[in-house]
Amino acid sequence: MAKTFVVTLRKSLIGCTQDQKDTVRCIGLKKVRQSVEVKDTPANRGQIMKVQHLVDVAVKG
Repeated sequence: MAKTFVVTLRKSLIGCTQDQKDTVRCIGLKKVRQSVEVKDTPANRGQIMKVQHLVDVAVKG
């Protein structure tokens, strides 16, 4: 089983750049306190690092 991350949006996107808003949307998050599971790939790690101040990340699996 591949390792996955549970990503939770913790802060609002108000005041963020459009690039950060697009990254959060691509991860699959739409609302504050929403959580999604994403696979552990280099692309997803880069997206998470880009918005690390807005999200919480937990490792699963």
